[in-house]
Amino acid sequence: MTDWSVADHQFMSLAVKLAWQGLYTTEPNPRVGCVLAKDGNLIAQGYHRKAGEGHAEVNALRQAGDQAKGCTAYVTLEPCSHFGKTPPCADALIKAGVAEVVVGMVDPNPQVSGNGLEKLRQAGIAVRCGLMEDQCRQLNPGFINRMAIGRPFVRLKMAASLDGRTAMASGESQWITGPLARQDVQRLRARSSAVISGVASIISDDASLTVRPAELGLDNAAEVAQRQPLRVILDSSARIPEQAKLLSLPGRTLIVSCVDAPAFISAYKNVEWLTLAAHNGAIDLPLLLQELACRECNEVLVETGATLAGAFMAAGLVDELVLYQAMKLLGSNARPMFLLPLDKMSQQKQFKLIDSRVLGDDVRLTLIPRQEK
Repeated sequence: MTDWSVADHQFMSLAVKLAWQGLYTTEPNPRVGCVLAKDGNLIAQGYHRKAGEGHAEVNALRQAGDQAKGCTAYVTLEPCSHFGKTPPCADALIKAGVAEVVVGMVDPNPQVSGNGLEKLRQAGIAVRCGLMEDQCRQLNPGFINRMAIGRPFVRLKMAASLDGRTAMASGESQWITGPLARQDVQRLRARSSAVISGVASIISDDASLTVRPAELGLDNAAEVAQRQPLRVILDSSARIPEQAKLLSLPGRTLIVSCVDAPAFISAYKNVEWLTLAAHNGAIDLPLLLQELACRECNEVLVETGATLAGAFMAAGLVDELVLYQAMKLLGSNARPMFLLPLDKMSQQKQFKLIDSRVLGDDVRLTLIPRQEK
């Protein structure tokens, strides 16, 4: 077991903090931070800001210049060892003459996992791994999922009243929650590779599912909103209205169905129609997620009504549930959060609360499924 010093923790904590600065901009790449230190002193720092640009290690080395020689590099994720859009970071560290590399976690990609560490060791560089691994894993739940199990990380967002209702019986739902909660949802969209919704939401609300810079509340809101998530509409029987607003919006829209596209879809250049095999008369959700993983989607946000939310829940495909709860009662005639026909206590779905916070008059609860024993 490795003994980590106070300085080790301090420098890796800084690397993690740096990596979070790429929260909204690195897709489909992982978020990574790097710190260079020598004799307990900070020499340089960097993080991966945007896909196609320099990785965290390269940015830190550029800042350090000749001072990188003999440094210890603290990196939240194993340095890459292969050529992609940029050269291997392991090679850059070797060329710079760093003495040691401390890594938060091994790259989850089975094709490259451990190769970067081995390349460093063969070059005579000391390598230690596993410092603050949990914090480093939290940076990239989607990238880890995609590499480890072949599907994105699925975050299901719901907004409900105290009595668990999401809309009146008529479908009226604006607004259950207040402006701070809605701003938070915009940030969830912004960090996601794709936003999934059902066609019923398009029919009833004419939803756009876009990231709106004015509602993000971020200093770099304009830059963040330049990368709009893929809009994914599940429409098993081709019910989408020809005049639906999102068909004409900039950015990409993927409509997933079990039948062929209606003729009018060909007029919309930003819209792709994908026909998947049906499962029990509906879109095969695991197959859909595999398809999104192939499109390099890391995190997907499901924003939908009770039917599709219940289907994701019943299939065991929800990795995280984000519930915005308003301090209101909508009554027993209003619509529930989930269509999830459970008859016995033994069928209940249990969750663990991992975070709660107040957003104006609302409460945001972040939960993960409890592992079945």
